[in-house]
Amino acid sequence: MSQRTIPADFVRRAAALAASGGFDMSTPLAAAGITLPMLRDENARLTADQLTLFTQAAWQLTGDELFGLGAAPVPRGTFKLVCLSLIHTPDLGSALERMADVMRALPGPPQLRIRTGESTTRLQVMIPRRDEALPAATADAADRLLTDFELILLHRFAAWLVGRRVKLISVEVPYPAPDPSLARNYDVIFGVKVTFGADMAALEFDNGVMRAPIIQTEETLEDYLRESPNLLFSERDYDSTASAQVRKVLESGVKGRTSTADDIAEMLSISVPHLRRLLRQEGTSLNQLREEVLRDAAISGLGRGESVDDLSARLGFSEPSAFRRAFKRWTGETPGAYR
Repeated sequence: MSQRTIPADFVRRAAALAASGGFDMSTPLAAAGITLPMLRDENARLTADQLTLFTQAAWQLTGDELFGLGAAPVPRGTFKLVCLSLIHTPDLGSALERMADVMRALPGPPQLRIRTGESTTRLQVMIPRRDEALPAATADAADRLLTDFELILLHRFAAWLVGRRVKLISVEVPYPAPDPSLARNYDVIFGVKVTFGADMAALEFDNGVMRAPIIQTEETLEDYLRESPNLLFSERDYDSTASAQVRKVLESGVKGRTSTADDIAEMLSISVPHLRRLLRQEGTSLNQLREEVLRDAAISGLGRGESVDDLSARLGFSEPSAFRRAFKRWTGETPGAYR
């Protein structure tokens, strides 16, 4: 199965902000095999392994789990401490309440506020006030990146705690929408259309999921933290969406990638029109998912050192030149330049 890839935008912004704080980010970038031309390319994509290697090296370099993005440094081990405080709570709602309580005692991380309504619960994220001496543009960029990181962390960690998909009702962020191509990535990351320009950052859950029992233990937490933040980047929410199920079929091999709409609908025990309708509601299509699977497989294969000829044959292209044209369409670069 190919690894999903992630836009390089997160690393681009994190590296620039850390460098503005006086950290030489060449070592974390080199550890992850990320070059400066890749960071400059708006179409560049990275694997979850690359993001994990970069983040781990940045943690080691800065000694800060938020690598300089927070209002104050967050010492290594802080997230583990927070996790240990909530791992024995009975359900997700209790775990998030405990997390909010613990984080109020910490100076660096964002603070959480939980608002429970009749049918939904809103988890609001508030960024602590920063040193006013920091240039406004730098502070704004850091707040934006920290907000993104915190919302992704909360959503995916919640799904890991209960061991199943945690569907979001809405996601709101307090800054303007980025370039349309990057804005769409937010929708893919969270599985729901993201609202930009809101009053504050917030995730909204159905109250039913707040009663989901915590299935993880201190032992599984150790494994989770050992791989951190790989699961944060590679697993969204234990997907059970139509697009996730279709993607799994397409990732299953060459036959999977060439499966027709009839084949996939039969595997999912639904009609083709219903399949297309579900994908349309999730903002995607069978052709788009097929392209994404091929793109991610190509990027992962190049990263492992596969030749263009081998990749072209493995991914079902008629000839290497067709693969090269497709790769240029996906990434804006030739396979050789990307490698």
